[in-house]
Amino acid sequence: MTETERQILSALLELDGAVKGLATADPKPDLQRHFARLEELTRQLPPTADPGLLHYLHKKSYGKAQRFLQGREAENQAGHCRHV
Repeated sequence: MTETERQILSALLELDGAVKGLATADPKPDLQRHFARLEELTRQLPPTADPGLLHYLHKKSYGKAQRFLQGREAENQAGHCRHV
C-alpha cells in the first residue's frame, strides 16, 4: 500500500466514524471537510493506481474503497454499473 493509499484509508475510516456518530453528535460534524479531503487525496493517486480503487473513489463508493484497501474486496457487491 502506498502512502497516499494509507492516507485515503485513514480518511475513509475518519469519515465512517463521523457518519456513525451523527445520531448522537452535538454539534454535528462537518462531513464536507471529509469529502474534500478524500477528493484531494484521490487526485494525488497516479494514473497507474489500481483501476478498481480509482473506480470506487471516482464513483464516491467510499465503503467499497475502504473494504478494498483493507483487503476485504470480496465483501463488495456489484453496483449498478456492474463493477464490484
